[in-house]
Amino acid sequence: MASRVAGLFGLGLTAALLAGCSGETAETRPPSKPDELNVAVVHSDAGAPDKQVISRGRISTKSGDILILEPDGSVSEMTLDSPEGRDAFAVSEADLMALNGNLDLDLSGVPSMGPVRSRGMTAQEKALAEFKARTKPMRLNLPTSFAADPKDFEGAAVKTWARTNKSGNSLVEVTANLRGGVDADTAFAYATCALANWADANGTPYARHIRTLRDKRNGKMVVGSVFTLSEKKPMGLTVMTTKDTLQECKSRGIPAA
Repeated sequence: MASRVAGLFGLGLTAALLAGCSGETAETRPPSKPDELNVAVVHSDAGAPDKQVISRGRISTKSGDILILEPDGSVSEMTLDSPEGRDAFAVSEADLMALNGNLDLDLSGVPSMGPVRSRGMTAQEKALAEFKARTKPMRLNLPTSFAADPKDFEGAAVKTWARTNKSGNSLVEVTANLRGGVDADTAFAYATCALANWADANGTPYARHIRTLRDKRNGKMVVGSVFTLSEKKPMGLTVMTTKDTLQECKSRGIPAA
């Protein structure tokens, strides 16, 4: 959009320069400006980026709005007196030369307008970047003095769910059995280590925790933890990296099966 408006601006600038060189006096100028100006807007053809094409446009001299008639028949509208409108009017020398190539005008006397100011991040891009900066790797929430007792861990199993979400990330549930009296952090660490071992065996590098349910059966502790598995690092405040988690499980003495 900015390149189309830039071409329009270049056309207006050129017209002003030509008018200034014509030697017209104030008496020969029209007494009032028209309500609208019909213009040609130069922009790149989406199918051939190196090809410059011309679309029709209309500028309201009273409201300061520009209406661009797109090739598909739709109309794009922009308010000129806005940050977006002013930013779109940044004109580069390349824009002027493209206009010169279409209209066969001599722009050799027009000074260079300088480089176009780089576009900033959109609000959505900023929000995603801020969220990504808060992402931390998943760690086993165990105290420094923790000492694993092999008798606490009585086996774990991983079950894959038969459905996949739109992103292609699969869901799995880890059921971990522990001796009665084991605290919740140790139980979750066991389920996480079992998942990391299973994911590593299946070549899946990342996982994200969804939820964990705890229950007691026959004096035993049973936890069911659901995770998403993905090939690419997912969005989330805590993300499990399979290799790193396996290493931590080994160093803390938590079995991975």
